Amino acid sequence: MSSNDSHHDDGSNSPGASGSRGGSGDRRNSAGRQRGAVRGADQRTVAAPAERRRGSDPARQVAFDVLSQVTTSDAYANLVLPGALKHARIRGRDAGFATELTYGTLRMQGRYDAIIAKCVDRTLDKLDPPVLNLLRLGAHQLLGMRVPAHAAVSETVGLARANAGAGSAQFVNAVLRAISREPLEEWLDRIAADITDPIGKEAMIASHPVWIARALREGLIGSGRDGDELLELLEANNAAPRVTLVGRPGLVTVPELGQEAKELDGPEPVTVKAGKYASTAGILSGSDPASIPAVRAGAAAVQDEGSQLVTLAFAEAEVTGTDERWLDMCAGPGGKAALLAAIAGQRGARIVANEVLEHRATLVENALMAVPADAVEEVRVGDARTIGEDEPASYDRVLLDAPCTGLGALRRRPESRWRRTPTDLAVLTALQRELLTSALAAVRPGGIVAYVTCSPHLAETQFTVTDALRGRDDVEIIDAAAAVRAVSVGEIDLVDRLDVQLWPHIHGTDAMHLTLLRRTK
Repeated sequence: MSSNDSHHDDGSNSPGASGSRGGSGDRRNSAGRQRGAVRGADQRTVAAPAERRRGSDPARQVAFDVLSQVTTSDAYANLVLPGALKHARIRGRDAGFATELTYGTLRMQGRYDAIIAKCVDRTLDKLDPPVLNLLRLGAHQLLGMRVPAHAAVSETVGLARANAGAGSAQFVNAVLRAISREPLEEWLDRIAADITDPIGKEAMIASHPVWIARALREGLIGSGRDGDELLELLEANNAAPRVTLVGRPGLVTVPELGQEAKELDGPEPVTVKAGKYASTAGILSGSDPASIPAVRAGAAAVQDEGSQLVTLAFAEAEVTGTDERWLDMCAGPGGKAALLAAIAGQRGARIVANEVLEHRATLVENALMAVPADAVEEVRVGDARTIGEDEPASYDRVLLDAPCTGLGALRRRPESRWRRTPTDLAVLTALQRELLTSALAAVRPGGIVAYVTCSPHLAETQFTVTDALRGRDDVEIIDAAAAVRAVSVGEIDLVDRLDVQLWPHIHGTDAMHLTLLRRTK
Protein backbone atom coordinates (compact mmCIF):
# COMPACT_ATOMS: atom_id res chain seq x y z
CA MET A 1 0.00 0.00 0.00
CA SER A 2 1.48 3.31 -0.96
CA SER A 3 0.88 6.78 0.33
CA ASN A 4 1.60 8.45 -2.97
CA ASP A 5 -1.85 8.30 -4.50
CA SER A 6 -3.38 11.60 -5.50
CA HIS A 7 -6.12 13.04 -3.33
CA HIS A 8 -8.62 15.82 -3.49
CA ASP A 9 -9.72 18.77 -1.46
CA ASP A 10 -13.16 17.83 -0.12
CA GLY A 11 -14.65 21.26 -0.73
CA SER A 12 -16.53 21.26 2.57
CA ASN A 13 -15.29 24.73 3.44
CA SER A 14 -16.02 26.21 0.06
CA PRO A 15 -19.22 27.93 -0.99
CA GLY A 16 -19.87 24.96 -3.24
CA ALA A 17 -20.56 22.81 -0.23
CA SER A 18 -23.59 24.90 0.52
CA GLY A 19 -24.59 27.81 -1.68
CA SER A 20 -24.99 26.04 -5.00
CA ARG A 21 -26.76 23.15 -3.28
CA GLY A 22 -29.43 25.03 -1.37
CA GLY A 23 -27.26 26.03 1.61
CA SER A 24 -28.03 29.07 3.68
CA GLY A 25 -24.88 29.47 5.73
CA ASP A 26 -23.02 27.50 8.38
CA ARG A 27 -25.39 25.60 10.65
CA ARG A 28 -22.72 24.32 13.05
CA ASN A 29 -22.93 24.88 16.78
CA SER A 30 -20.29 26.47 18.99
CA ALA A 31 -18.48 23.15 19.33
CA GLY A 32 -18.09 22.92 15.57
CA ARG A 33 -20.60 20.12 15.10
CA GLN A 34 -23.39 20.21 12.58
CA ARG A 35 -26.85 21.20 13.82
CA GLY A 36 -29.66 18.97 12.63
CA ALA A 37 -32.98 19.86 11.15
CA VAL A 38 -35.70 21.44 13.27
CA ARG A 39 -37.26 18.62 15.28
CA GLY A 40 -40.60 17.54 13.89
CA ALA A 41 -40.37 19.58 10.70
CA ASP A 42 -42.45 18.20 7.84
CA GLN A 43 -40.16 17.51 4.89
CA ARG A 44 -42.80 16.41 2.39
CA THR A 45 -42.83 18.11 -0.96
CA VAL A 46 -45.92 20.15 -1.83
CA ALA A 47 -45.65 19.47 -5.55
CA ALA A 48 -48.14 17.18 -7.25
CA PRO A 49 -46.74 13.66 -7.85
CA ALA A 50 -46.47 14.20 -11.61
CA GLU A 51 -44.50 17.40 -11.04
CA ARG A 52 -42.03 16.02 -8.51
CA ARG A 53 -38.46 15.73 -9.63
CA ARG A 54 -37.50 12.37 -11.03
CA GLY A 55 -33.81 13.00 -10.60
CA SER A 56 -31.30 15.17 -8.85
CA ASP A 57 -28.50 17.47 -9.85
CA PRO A 58 -25.40 16.08 -11.62
CA ALA A 59 -23.13 16.49 -8.57
CA ARG A 60 -25.31 14.25 -6.41
CA GLN A 61 -25.68 11.76 -9.26
CA VAL A 62 -21.90 11.54 -9.57
CA ALA A 63 -21.56 10.97 -5.82
CA PHE A 64 -24.14 8.18 -5.98
CA ASP A 65 -22.46 6.57 -9.00
CA VAL A 66 -19.03 6.62 -7.34
CA LEU A 67 -20.45 5.25 -4.10
CA SER A 68 -22.09 2.45 -6.05
CA GLN A 69 -18.81 1.49 -7.70
CA VAL A 70 -16.97 1.61 -4.39
CA THR A 71 -19.47 -0.60 -2.57
CA THR A 72 -20.23 -3.10 -5.33
CA SER A 73 -17.02 -3.29 -7.37
CA ASP A 74 -14.29 -2.66 -4.76
CA ALA A 75 -13.31 0.49 -6.63
CA TYR A 76 -11.40 3.29 -4.91
CA ALA A 77 -13.09 6.67 -4.81
CA ASN A 78 -9.88 8.60 -5.46
CA LEU A 79 -9.44 6.68 -8.71
CA VAL A 80 -13.06 6.77 -9.87
CA LEU A 81 -14.22 10.24 -8.86
CA PRO A 82 -11.93 12.38 -11.07
CA GLY A 83 -13.05 10.58 -14.21
CA ALA A 84 -16.69 10.75 -13.19
CA LEU A 85 -16.47 14.50 -12.62
CA LYS A 86 -14.75 14.98 -15.95
CA HIS A 87 -17.31 12.86 -17.80
CA ALA A 88 -20.16 14.84 -16.23
CA ARG A 89 -18.34 18.12 -16.95
CA ILE A 90 -18.59 19.16 -13.31
CA ARG A 91 -16.09 21.75 -12.14
CA GLY A 92 -15.51 24.35 -9.46
CA ARG A 93 -17.98 24.54 -6.61
CA ASP A 94 -20.14 21.73 -7.92
CA ALA A 95 -17.06 19.48 -8.08
CA GLY A 96 -16.22 20.47 -4.51
CA PHE A 97 -19.74 19.55 -3.41
CA ALA A 98 -19.62 16.17 -5.17
CA THR A 99 -16.21 15.44 -3.66
CA GLU A 100 -17.28 16.28 -0.11
CA LEU A 101 -20.50 14.31 -0.51
CA THR A 102 -18.61 11.25 -1.77
CA TYR A 103 -15.70 11.27 0.64
CA GLY A 104 -17.71 12.42 3.65
CA THR A 105 -20.29 9.68 3.15
CA LEU A 106 -17.57 7.04 2.89
CA ARG A 107 -15.71 8.30 5.95
CA MET A 108 -18.79 8.46 8.16
CA GLN A 109 -20.48 5.34 6.81
CA GLY A 110 -20.31 3.48 10.12
CA ARG A 111 -21.89 6.34 12.03
CA TYR A 112 -24.64 6.82 9.46
CA ASP A 113 -25.38 3.10 9.30
CA ALA A 114 -25.92 3.08 13.07
CA ILE A 115 -28.32 6.02 12.76
CA ILE A 116 -30.16 4.53 9.78
CA ALA A 117 -30.57 1.27 11.69
CA LYS A 118 -32.53 3.18 14.33
CA CYS A 119 -34.98 4.39 11.67
CA VAL A 120 -35.78 1.21 9.75
CA ASP A 121 -37.64 -1.94 10.71
CA ARG A 122 -35.11 -4.38 9.30
CA THR A 123 -31.39 -5.07 9.43
CA LEU A 124 -29.32 -3.07 6.98
CA ASP A 125 -28.19 -6.18 5.11
CA LYS A 126 -31.84 -6.60 4.06
CA LEU A 127 -31.82 -3.23 2.26
CA ASP A 128 -30.97 -3.11 -1.42
CA PRO A 129 -27.41 -1.72 -1.74
CA PRO A 130 -28.51 1.27 -3.89
CA VAL A 131 -31.14 2.21 -1.30
CA LEU A 132 -28.63 1.99 1.55
CA ASN A 133 -26.20 4.18 -0.38
CA LEU A 134 -28.95 6.73 -1.00
CA LEU A 135 -29.75 6.80 2.72
CA ARG A 136 -26.07 7.30 3.55
CA LEU A 137 -25.81 10.17 1.07
CA GLY A 138 -28.90 11.79 2.53
CA ALA A 139 -27.71 11.30 6.09
CA HIS A 140 -24.41 12.99 5.32
CA GLN A 141 -26.17 16.00 3.84
CA LEU A 142 -28.45 16.22 6.89
CA LEU A 143 -25.87 15.62 9.61
CA GLY A 144 -22.48 16.39 8.11
CA MET A 145 -22.87 19.18 5.53
CA ARG A 146 -24.26 22.66 5.34
CA VAL A 147 -27.31 21.62 3.35
CA PRO A 148 -30.80 22.63 4.58
CA ALA A 149 -32.92 19.66 5.59
CA HIS A 150 -35.60 20.28 2.95
CA ALA A 151 -32.99 20.33 0.16
CA ALA A 152 -31.14 17.27 1.51
CA VAL A 153 -34.35 15.24 1.66
CA SER A 154 -36.00 16.37 -1.57
CA GLU A 155 -32.85 16.10 -3.69
CA THR A 156 -32.00 12.65 -2.33
CA VAL A 157 -35.58 11.49 -2.90
CA GLY A 158 -35.30 12.70 -6.49
CA LEU A 159 -32.06 10.79 -6.81
CA ALA A 160 -33.78 7.70 -5.42
CA ARG A 161 -36.70 8.05 -7.84
CA ALA A 162 -34.28 8.17 -10.80
CA ASN A 163 -32.03 5.33 -9.63
CA ALA A 164 -34.15 3.00 -7.52
CA GLY A 165 -37.80 3.61 -8.45
CA ALA A 166 -40.80 5.31 -6.90
CA GLY A 167 -41.32 2.79 -4.12
CA SER A 168 -37.74 3.11 -2.93
CA ALA A 169 -38.03 6.90 -3.17
CA GLN A 170 -40.96 6.84 -0.73
CA PHE A 171 -38.95 4.68 1.67
CA VAL A 172 -35.92 6.99 1.41
CA ASN A 173 -38.18 9.99 2.04
CA ALA A 174 -39.62 8.45 5.21
CA VAL A 175 -36.24 7.43 6.64
CA LEU A 176 -34.54 10.74 5.90
CA ARG A 177 -37.43 12.66 7.43
CA ALA A 178 -36.99 10.59 10.58
CA ILE A 179 -33.25 11.29 10.63
CA SER A 180 -33.83 15.01 10.12
CA ARG A 181 -35.93 15.30 13.28
CA GLU A 182 -32.91 15.04 15.61
CA PRO A 183 -29.55 16.83 15.54
CA LEU A 184 -26.33 14.86 15.26
CA GLU A 185 -25.50 15.24 18.95
CA GLU A 186 -28.74 13.56 19.99
CA TRP A 187 -28.28 10.73 17.52
CA LEU A 188 -24.76 10.10 18.82
CA ASP A 189 -25.99 10.12 22.41
CA ARG A 190 -28.73 7.60 21.54
CA ILE A 191 -26.32 5.25 19.80
CA ALA A 192 -23.59 5.60 22.40
CA ALA A 193 -26.06 4.68 25.14
CA ASP A 194 -26.21 1.16 23.67
CA ILE A 195 -22.40 0.68 23.79
CA THR A 196 -20.66 -0.17 27.07
CA ASP A 197 -17.12 -0.60 25.70
CA PRO A 198 -15.29 2.79 25.80
CA ILE A 199 -13.22 2.02 22.70
CA GLY A 200 -16.29 0.78 20.87
CA LYS A 201 -18.05 4.01 21.77
CA GLU A 202 -15.22 6.14 20.39
CA ALA A 203 -15.09 3.95 17.28
CA MET A 204 -18.80 4.53 16.66
CA ILE A 205 -18.62 8.27 17.26
CA ALA A 206 -15.69 8.62 14.85
CA SER A 207 -16.97 6.01 12.38
CA HIS A 208 -14.24 3.35 12.50
CA PRO A 209 -14.50 -0.42 12.84
CA VAL A 210 -13.84 -1.36 16.46
CA TRP A 211 -10.90 -3.61 15.59
CA ILE A 212 -9.16 -0.73 13.82
CA ALA A 213 -9.78 1.60 16.76
CA ARG A 214 -8.24 -0.97 19.11
CA ALA A 215 -5.24 -1.46 16.83
CA LEU A 216 -4.67 2.29 16.56
CA ARG A 217 -4.84 2.71 20.34
CA GLU A 218 -2.30 -0.10 20.76
CA GLY A 219 -0.14 1.61 18.13
CA LEU A 220 -0.27 4.87 20.05
CA ILE A 221 0.75 3.22 23.30
CA GLY A 222 3.36 0.97 21.68
CA SER A 223 5.04 3.94 20.01
CA GLY A 224 5.22 5.91 23.26
CA ARG A 225 2.14 8.07 23.01
CA ASP A 226 -0.96 8.28 25.21
CA GLY A 227 -3.83 5.91 24.45
CA ASP A 228 -6.21 8.71 25.39
CA GLU A 229 -5.30 10.37 22.07
CA LEU A 230 -7.39 7.77 20.26
CA LEU A 231 -10.50 9.86 19.62
CA GLU A 232 -8.37 12.76 18.37
CA LEU A 233 -6.61 10.38 16.00
CA LEU A 234 -9.86 8.89 14.74
CA GLU A 235 -11.29 12.35 14.12
CA ALA A 236 -8.10 13.32 12.26
CA ASN A 237 -8.68 10.32 10.00
CA ASN A 238 -12.03 11.87 9.09
CA ALA A 239 -10.54 15.19 8.04
CA ALA A 240 -9.84 15.62 4.34
CA PRO A 241 -6.06 15.75 3.79
CA ARG A 242 -4.50 18.81 2.28
CA VAL A 243 -3.27 18.49 -1.29
CA THR A 244 0.49 18.24 -0.79
CA LEU A 245 2.95 18.46 -3.66
CA VAL A 246 6.51 17.22 -3.82
CA GLY A 247 9.03 19.34 -5.68
CA ARG A 248 11.59 16.82 -6.83
CA PRO A 249 15.15 18.02 -6.08
CA GLY A 250 17.03 19.31 -9.06
CA LEU A 251 13.80 19.55 -11.06
CA VAL A 252 11.71 22.18 -9.27
CA THR A 253 11.71 23.92 -5.90
CA VAL A 254 8.73 24.73 -3.70
CA PRO A 255 9.14 28.50 -4.33
CA GLU A 256 9.10 27.79 -8.05
CA LEU A 257 5.90 25.79 -7.63
CA GLY A 258 4.46 28.78 -5.79
CA GLN A 259 5.37 31.06 -8.66
CA GLU A 260 3.76 28.72 -11.19
CA ALA A 261 0.60 28.68 -9.11
CA LYS A 262 0.60 32.47 -8.85
CA GLU A 263 0.71 32.81 -12.63
CA LEU A 264 -2.33 30.57 -13.23
CA ASP A 265 -5.46 32.08 -14.74
CA GLY A 266 -8.63 31.16 -12.92
CA PRO A 267 -11.63 32.41 -10.97
CA GLU A 268 -9.75 32.05 -7.65
CA PRO A 269 -6.05 32.47 -6.82
CA VAL A 270 -4.02 29.28 -6.31
CA THR A 271 -1.11 29.14 -3.89
CA VAL A 272 1.63 26.68 -2.95
CA LYS A 273 3.02 27.21 0.54
CA ALA A 274 5.99 25.47 2.09
CA GLY A 275 5.28 22.34 4.11
CA LYS A 276 5.98 22.07 7.80
CA TYR A 277 8.70 19.41 7.79
CA ALA A 278 9.90 18.28 4.36
CA SER A 279 11.94 20.78 2.34
CA THR A 280 10.39 19.32 -0.81
CA ALA A 281 6.75 19.70 0.32
CA GLY A 282 4.33 22.37 -0.87
CA ILE A 283 0.72 22.72 0.26
CA LEU A 284 -1.61 23.45 -2.66
CA SER A 285 -4.59 25.70 -1.94
CA GLY A 286 -6.65 24.37 -4.85
CA SER A 287 -7.79 20.85 -5.60
CA ASP A 288 -6.43 20.47 -9.14
CA PRO A 289 -2.71 19.58 -9.02
CA ALA A 290 -2.62 19.15 -12.80
CA SER A 291 -3.12 22.89 -13.15
CA ILE A 292 0.53 23.31 -12.09
CA PRO A 293 2.84 23.01 -15.12
CA ALA A 294 5.58 21.26 -13.11
CA VAL A 295 3.12 18.55 -12.11
CA ARG A 296 2.14 17.95 -15.72
CA ALA A 297 5.83 17.75 -16.64
CA GLY A 298 6.66 15.25 -13.87
CA ALA A 299 8.99 17.59 -11.98
CA ALA A 300 6.45 17.65 -9.16
CA ALA A 301 3.64 15.37 -8.04
CA VAL A 302 1.12 14.79 -5.30
CA GLN A 303 2.75 13.09 -2.31
CA ASP A 304 1.96 13.14 1.39
CA GLU A 305 4.46 15.12 3.45
CA GLY A 306 5.04 12.16 5.76
CA SER A 307 5.95 10.01 2.78
CA GLN A 308 8.40 12.67 1.63
CA LEU A 309 9.89 13.06 5.10
CA VAL A 310 10.72 9.40 5.67
CA THR A 311 12.17 9.18 2.16
CA LEU A 312 14.41 12.20 2.76
CA ALA A 313 15.54 10.78 6.12
CA PHE A 314 16.45 7.48 4.49
CA ALA A 315 18.39 9.23 1.73
CA GLU A 316 20.37 11.29 4.27
CA ALA A 317 21.13 8.49 6.75
CA GLU A 318 24.87 7.84 6.78
CA VAL A 319 26.29 4.77 5.06
CA THR A 320 29.87 3.63 5.37
CA GLY A 321 31.76 3.14 2.12
CA THR A 322 30.29 3.67 -1.33
CA ASP A 323 26.90 5.27 -1.88
CA GLU A 324 26.24 4.69 -5.56
CA ARG A 325 23.53 2.05 -6.04
CA TRP A 326 20.09 2.25 -4.44
CA LEU A 327 17.10 -0.09 -4.58
CA ASP A 328 13.41 0.61 -4.15
CA MET A 329 12.04 -2.90 -3.65
CA CYS A 330 8.29 -2.23 -3.90
CA ALA A 331 8.32 0.92 -5.99
CA GLY A 332 4.75 1.24 -7.30
CA PRO A 333 3.18 3.65 -7.98
CA GLY A 334 6.49 5.53 -7.94
CA GLY A 335 6.31 8.54 -5.62
CA LYS A 336 9.16 7.54 -3.33
CA ALA A 337 11.15 6.11 -6.25
CA ALA A 338 10.96 9.43 -8.13
CA LEU A 339 12.00 11.42 -5.06
CA LEU A 340 14.91 9.06 -4.43
CA ALA A 341 15.95 9.11 -8.09
CA ALA A 342 15.95 12.91 -8.12
CA ILE A 343 18.22 12.92 -5.06
CA ALA A 344 20.39 10.18 -6.53
CA GLY A 345 20.83 12.22 -9.69
CA GLN A 346 22.29 15.08 -7.68
CA ARG A 347 24.80 12.75 -6.00
CA GLY A 348 25.94 10.69 -8.94
CA ALA A 349 24.09 7.63 -7.67
CA ARG A 350 21.52 5.53 -9.52
CA ILE A 351 18.37 3.68 -8.52
CA VAL A 352 16.85 0.32 -9.38
CA ALA A 353 13.06 0.38 -9.04
CA ASN A 354 11.42 -3.01 -8.64
CA GLU A 355 7.69 -3.70 -8.74
CA VAL A 356 5.94 -7.06 -8.72
CA LEU A 357 2.99 -5.96 -10.89
CA GLU A 358 3.55 -4.90 -14.47
CA HIS A 359 0.86 -2.21 -14.54
CA ARG A 360 2.33 -0.64 -11.39
CA ALA A 361 5.80 -0.76 -12.92
CA THR A 362 4.35 1.33 -15.75
CA LEU A 363 3.20 3.86 -13.14
CA VAL A 364 6.75 3.94 -11.79
CA GLU A 365 8.13 4.62 -15.26
CA ASN A 366 5.68 7.48 -15.64
CA ALA A 367 6.66 8.91 -12.26
CA LEU A 368 10.32 8.86 -13.32
CA MET A 369 9.78 10.55 -16.67
CA ALA A 370 11.36 13.87 -15.66
CA VAL A 371 14.26 12.42 -13.67
CA PRO A 372 17.67 12.44 -15.41
CA ALA A 373 18.11 9.15 -17.24
CA ASP A 374 21.52 8.45 -15.69
CA ALA A 375 19.91 8.42 -12.22
CA VAL A 376 17.76 5.40 -13.10
CA GLU A 377 19.53 2.12 -13.72
CA GLU A 378 16.39 0.09 -14.29
CA VAL A 379 12.65 -0.20 -13.70
CA ARG A 380 11.85 -3.88 -13.57
CA VAL A 381 9.09 -6.33 -12.76
CA GLY A 382 9.93 -9.04 -10.27
CA ASP A 383 9.26 -10.63 -6.89
CA ALA A 384 11.19 -8.60 -4.33
CA ARG A 385 11.36 -11.60 -1.99
CA THR A 386 14.04 -13.14 -4.21
CA ILE A 387 16.24 -10.05 -4.68
CA GLY A 388 18.37 -10.79 -1.61
CA GLU A 389 19.12 -14.29 -2.86
CA ASP A 390 19.59 -13.23 -6.48
CA GLU A 391 21.68 -10.12 -5.75
CA PRO A 392 23.30 -10.53 -2.33
CA ALA A 393 25.09 -7.50 -0.86
CA SER A 394 24.58 -5.56 -4.11
CA TYR A 395 23.12 -2.24 -2.89
CA ASP A 396 24.28 0.63 -0.71
CA ARG A 397 20.73 1.66 0.20
CA VAL A 398 17.53 -0.38 0.10
CA LEU A 399 14.08 1.11 0.60
CA LEU A 400 11.34 -1.34 1.53
CA ASP A 401 8.00 0.49 1.40
CA ALA A 402 6.17 -2.66 2.37
CA PRO A 403 2.64 -3.63 1.29
CA CYS A 404 0.44 -3.11 4.36
CA THR A 405 -3.11 -2.58 5.56
CA GLY A 406 -2.87 1.15 4.85
CA LEU A 407 -4.37 2.02 8.24
CA GLY A 408 -2.16 5.10 8.27
CA ALA A 409 -3.83 6.55 5.17
CA LEU A 410 -7.50 6.31 6.12
CA ARG A 411 -7.86 10.05 5.44
CA ARG A 412 -6.95 9.40 1.84
CA ARG A 413 -8.82 6.16 1.16
CA PRO A 414 -11.78 6.24 3.51
CA GLU A 415 -13.39 3.15 2.04
CA SER A 416 -10.42 0.97 3.05
CA ARG A 417 -11.48 1.00 6.72
CA TRP A 418 -14.62 -0.92 5.75
CA ARG A 419 -12.75 -3.41 3.55
CA ARG A 420 -9.84 -4.45 5.74
CA THR A 421 -10.30 -7.25 8.27
CA PRO A 422 -8.03 -8.64 10.99
CA THR A 423 -7.44 -11.72 8.83
CA ASP A 424 -5.57 -9.52 6.33
CA LEU A 425 -2.79 -9.09 8.88
CA ALA A 426 -1.59 -12.69 8.82
CA VAL A 427 -0.94 -12.62 5.07
CA LEU A 428 0.58 -9.14 5.08
CA THR A 429 2.88 -9.59 8.06
CA ALA A 430 4.24 -12.84 6.65
CA LEU A 431 4.97 -11.02 3.38
CA GLN A 432 6.55 -8.10 5.22
CA ARG A 433 8.95 -10.41 7.08
CA GLU A 434 9.99 -12.13 3.85
CA LEU A 435 10.55 -8.81 2.12
CA LEU A 436 12.58 -7.40 5.01
CA THR A 437 14.73 -10.53 5.11
CA SER A 438 15.36 -10.11 1.38
CA ALA A 439 16.21 -6.43 1.83
CA LEU A 440 18.77 -7.19 4.52
CA ALA A 441 20.39 -9.75 2.23
CA ALA A 442 20.42 -7.34 -0.72
CA VAL A 443 22.19 -4.51 1.13
CA ARG A 444 25.96 -4.69 1.53
CA PRO A 445 27.71 -4.48 4.91
CA GLY A 446 27.79 -0.83 5.92
CA GLY A 447 24.67 -0.08 3.89
CA ILE A 448 21.23 1.03 5.09
CA VAL A 449 17.77 -0.54 4.83
CA ALA A 450 14.68 1.59 5.45
CA TYR A 451 11.61 -0.34 6.53
CA VAL A 452 8.57 1.85 5.82
CA THR A 453 4.86 1.21 6.17
CA CYS A 454 1.81 3.40 5.88
CA SER A 455 0.34 1.68 8.92
CA PRO A 456 0.88 2.22 12.64
CA HIS A 457 -0.33 -1.29 13.49
CA LEU A 458 2.28 -2.83 15.79
CA ALA A 459 2.08 -6.15 13.96
CA GLU A 460 3.18 -4.39 10.76
CA THR A 461 5.85 -2.19 12.31
CA GLN A 462 7.72 -3.13 15.48
CA PHE A 463 6.73 -6.81 15.50
CA THR A 464 7.75 -7.32 11.86
CA VAL A 465 11.17 -5.80 12.51
CA THR A 466 11.66 -7.83 15.71
CA ASP A 467 10.70 -11.06 13.93
CA ALA A 468 12.99 -10.36 10.97
CA LEU A 469 15.97 -9.64 13.24
CA ARG A 470 15.46 -12.58 15.60
CA GLY A 471 18.65 -14.64 15.83
CA ARG A 472 20.73 -12.23 13.72
CA ASP A 473 23.90 -10.51 14.87
CA ASP A 474 24.72 -8.73 11.62
CA VAL A 475 22.14 -5.94 11.75
CA GLU A 476 21.74 -2.93 14.04
CA ILE A 477 18.82 -0.55 14.41
CA ILE A 478 20.01 3.01 13.93
CA ASP A 479 18.43 6.26 15.04
CA ALA A 480 15.65 7.05 12.57
CA ALA A 481 14.34 9.82 14.82
CA ALA A 482 17.68 11.63 14.58
CA ALA A 483 17.62 11.19 10.79
CA VAL A 484 14.11 12.66 10.56
CA ARG A 485 15.02 15.59 12.82
CA ALA A 486 18.12 16.23 10.70
CA VAL A 487 16.12 16.66 7.49
CA SER A 488 13.06 18.39 8.97
CA VAL A 489 12.91 22.10 8.22
CA GLY A 490 10.75 22.71 11.29
CA GLU A 491 10.68 21.37 14.83
CA ILE A 492 8.96 18.00 14.90
CA ASP A 493 7.31 16.23 17.83
CA LEU A 494 8.87 12.76 18.01
CA VAL A 495 8.87 10.27 20.86
CA ASP A 496 12.24 9.27 22.35
CA ARG A 497 12.63 6.08 20.33
CA LEU A 498 14.95 4.86 17.57
CA ASP A 499 12.10 4.24 15.14
CA VAL A 500 9.66 6.92 13.98
CA GLN A 501 5.88 6.84 13.93
CA LEU A 502 4.10 9.83 12.40
CA TRP A 503 0.44 10.56 13.16
CA PRO A 504 -2.32 12.54 11.41
CA HIS A 505 -3.46 14.24 14.63
CA ILE A 506 0.08 15.21 15.67
CA HIS A 507 1.92 15.86 12.42
CA GLY A 508 -0.87 16.40 9.89
CA THR A 509 0.57 13.59 7.75
CA ASP A 510 -0.32 10.01 7.03
CA ALA A 511 0.71 7.64 9.85
CA MET A 512 4.01 6.63 8.27
CA HIS A 513 6.41 4.32 10.13
CA LEU A 514 10.19 4.32 9.60
CA THR A 515 12.81 1.95 10.96
CA LEU A 516 16.41 2.30 9.76
CA LEU A 517 18.67 -0.76 9.82
CA ARG A 518 22.41 -1.01 9.12
CA ARG A 519 24.00 -4.25 7.94
CA THR A 520 27.14 -4.61 10.05
CA LYS A 521 28.77 -7.65 8.47
